[in-house]
Formats: sequence, C-alpha cells, structure tokens
Amino acid sequence: MGEISLDDILIAPLACIPTAGGNVLHALKQDDIGYSSFGEAYFSWVEIGVVKGWKRHTQMTMNLVVPVGNVRFVFCMGNAEGYRTEEIGIDRYMRLTVPPGIWFSFQGRVDPKSLVLNIASIQHDPNEAQRLELSEFEYDWS
Repeated sequence: MGEISLDDILIAPLACIPTAGGNVLHALKQDDIGYSSFGEAYFSWVEIGVVKGWKRHTQMTMNLVVPVGNVRFVFCMGNAEGYRTEEIGIDRYMRLTVPPGIWFSFQGRVDPKSLVLNIASIQHDPNEAQRLELSEFEYDWS
C-alpha cells in the first residue's frame, strides 16, 4: 500500500429521482469519480446501535451506499492521526469511496435496521482483509 490518508476517502452526492410509486436511487456508474473496477456487490444489514468492524482491506476499494436507514462510518489509519466520521443514508444520500489501507467500522443509527451496499473493486477473499476487535481503537460510539 502506498501513502494514503483519511483525506483519500471520497464522498459523492447521489441522485434520488422521484418517480410514481417510489424513488429511483443511483449508486455508481462506470464513469463516476471513485470507480476503479468491479468485483462484486453485496449488502449488509446493521441493526440500530450495533457496531460492526474494525476491518481494513489490503486490496479492495469500497463504494459504500446506504439506501435504507442511516449508518455512521468511522475511519482511521490506526495511528495518532485521529478519526474521520461520515453518516450517510436516505436523508443524506451519498456514496463513500474508500481506498484500501484504511481501518473502518460502522454503526446502525435508525430503528429497526439499515442496509449497507458495498460495490467492491474485487471479489471477496477472506485472506484480503485484516480485522481487529472493537476495543482495539478508542472511539466513543454513544
């Protein structure tokens, strides 16, 4: 991994197009800034108050979208640089593009649960990511 920082996380507003019967929510187009390649797309439910993480991908670029609910994402480099926090969801409909090498964790913020979509640059490989217990970083989730 080259030199990266929390400033390398891209946040992009997404289109929410009103239509009869329900809105159309954009997520990612091939010509969007932040798109690098496509490996797979997957969803993760997170219940209100539940925290998932810490995890750091070594090769995967993540494109994170929350089409249902609201999720707080917390990012860090694992050193004294501090934390970057972004809350996204239907009320702040954005895409976060996260390069490899950044530690992250996330928390569901609305009842009963929220849905996270990751449009990943590579397919899932269980050996590609590193994981730590929540207690490994001093972050106040309240």
